[in-house]
Amino acid sequence: MNISNIKISFVLLMALACFSGCKKDELTEITTLKVDRAFSPTGLDARVVNQTGLRLDWKAVNNASSYTIEIFENTDFSGTSFKSVSNVTFDKLPYTITGLGGATQYAVRVKAVGDGVADSKWVTATFTTDAEQIFQAVDPAKLTANAVILNWPAGETATSIIVSPGNITHAVTPAEITAGSATIAGLTGETLYTAKLMNGTKVRGTITFTTLLDLGGATAVSPSDDLAALITNAKAGDVFALLPGTYNINADISLNKSISIKGAKPADKPVVNGLILRVKGNAGLTLKDLVLDGTTALNGNQAIIYDEASDNAYGNLSVESCVIRKYVKGLVYVNLKALIESVTFKGNVINGIECNGGDFIDFRSGLAKTLTFQNNTVYNSALARDLFRMDPAGSTNFPSITSVITIANNTFNAICNGASNRILYVRLTRHEIYFSKNIVANSGGILTNQTATNIVTANFVGNNYFNAPNYTAGTGTVKNDTGSFTQLNPGFVAPADGNFTLTNGDLKLNGIGDPRWR
Repeated sequence: MNISNIKISFVLLMALACFSGCKKDELTEITTLKVDRAFSPTGLDARVVNQTGLRLDWKAVNNASSYTIEIFENTDFSGTSFKSVSNVTFDKLPYTITGLGGATQYAVRVKAVGDGVADSKWVTATFTTDAEQIFQAVDPAKLTANAVILNWPAGETATSIIVSPGNITHAVTPAEITAGSATIAGLTGETLYTAKLMNGTKVRGTITFTTLLDLGGATAVSPSDDLAALITNAKAGDVFALLPGTYNINADISLNKSISIKGAKPADKPVVNGLILRVKGNAGLTLKDLVLDGTTALNGNQAIIYDEASDNAYGNLSVESCVIRKYVKGLVYVNLKALIESVTFKGNVINGIECNGGDFIDFRSGLAKTLTFQNNTVYNSALARDLFRMDPAGSTNFPSITSVITIANNTFNAICNGASNRILYVRLTRHEIYFSKNIVANSGGILTNQTATNIVTANFVGNNYFNAPNYTAGTGTVKNDTGSFTQLNPGFVAPADGNFTLTNGDLKLNGIGDPRWR
């Protein structure tokens, strides 16, 4: 080997050694990365809870010993913070801060306190609290057809109470502030009102209430009266106000005039045993603030049966704020040519509807222009049948009608238990189904397995399924929920006793299920 080759080889070996040394040093430096300050938290999530609280969450920082939170009443973080919390450890997340003002915009910032290094830079977010809610629930004993007494914590400042509809403004006096109580008069019977407690321009509380039925425009009925005869002989437009007590009917009653049957005192609902209403003559029907018990109903029939075919539309069917239980065959049955303007079930608690011989709401040959099922709780019902059934014959009889079906904010527990039992057994030629923010728990059933069932995707949102696997992962011809659903445990307080109060914070925060339990 000549001298030139030796020199070249030596240079190459030295270069390789240097390269290897540099690579080794580079790898060592990356794997032992050292910084002089903590990393900033990431994924900061700021959510308003309970009107004026703030729930914060973020991802952990490895080189942090704790975290500091500061809240400002401006968005540029100038001046002194409104609230400051230090020494927040990661195991305390999500962290909730209370005592903020109502209807106020804030800015929040969070930093990691370094573990042996300098603190991180701040990460920030802005949020606006909801209006305060210091109104107390309306005491039924302080509510009449024409007035209400509203209460809030004694001593809490307010300037006025604004009530709508009617644009009623009540100036709050110093004595009312001291007592935390004010009487609002001049109201109309059986009207839903919203009251706002104001402090200047800020809302300190909002509450809704419905005034009692004004018996001046209704027929007062007591348990000693013959309710069955009153219904049979009713005139169009009659309103029957049932005083508290028990009414034993145990009969099928024909109804051919549009009437209303309502509890006179919603806080003490009358119990009506064994009432089956057979609707004829295109009549409309309103049921409100009643307990309807089907235990002694003849032949175990449905509660409401449309009993006469017609080419004309029946009036509205409205069932609101009732307790309905133990009807064997179902709630509503339409097995003939009958078109109903609207069917509304709202704010009811329904249980023990066996559905032996029928489905829960059962349209075989008729249909409703609109069907709204909202803010209801249904449990231990339709265990071996379907919940909403609408057969093709309805469209055959009324081919020009598109039936719009809205099922929203309901709590369903222990329903449709069979693997092929459907919440939606809808096969009308023309229909739209809007299904959102419902809780379906402890059900072995499915949404549907019918290709004709048309669930509007844009409103297929916010539902929660717990112990109900076939609603999201059913196989074969099953239609699953393809929207933004969750599968959280609602944590019902006492479902065996009919208490479905939620303990799951996320479901409460997102407004899922029947509002009465949040």
